[in-house]
Amino acid sequence: MVDVSDPGQAKRGRLRPEERRQQLITLGADMLAERSLEDISVEDIAKQAGISRGLLFHYFASLQDFHDAISKHVTGEFFAAVMPNRELSLFDMLRDSMERFVDYATTHAAAYRSVLRGPASITPDVANHVDETRAVIANLIVSELSLPADDPDLPRLTLAVRGWIAFVEETILTWMVEKPISRTQLVDLLVASLPALAMSPALLAALQG
Repeated sequence: MVDVSDPGQAKRGRLRPEERRQQLITLGADMLAERSLEDISVEDIAKQAGISRGLLFHYFASLQDFHDAISKHVTGEFFAAVMPNRELSLFDMLRDSMERFVDYATTHAAAYRSVLRGPASITPDVANHVDETRAVIANLIVSELSLPADDPDLPRLTLAVRGWIAFVEETILTWMVEKPISRTQLVDLLVASLPALAMSPALLAALQG
């Protein structure tokens, strides 16, 4: 593995094209801890990776394309953070996912804020990645209920879950700044708010086991 803290070593390292591309994306995502997505420059990335400035554009069509790849990487990590552990009951699965998501957002606070509320969040590509991730998570939650595809309550429930995801994102953002309650209380709030918001007997019954 190339030590990217040593530009000379990074330059000497012979990475395959896909490995180099992923290295550049990961470096960009790491930089979100100190700056916004828009402030990640070609020069900084090239220096960290030990490559020429022009070589970056061998892997990305433009700076916008590079920023888009970073946002896609970060939203992919969001999704991975909430992937359910299907060895648990539905209630424990939901709580476990929320605990891991809170921990991920706290550990990667700058990236979380940048993609959801930073200037990049209103750009079409970034917004699309975030919306796609929300939709996948919503469908994942609803699918755990095993409702028939023609269930008349399915569209309303899916919409409510999408709204709950937005509530979760905003609540975590506020909590990270103000910390008015403990982490445990935050997780309790996020878990309890899903059946309350969805107003779904099927969901409530499933969560209660």
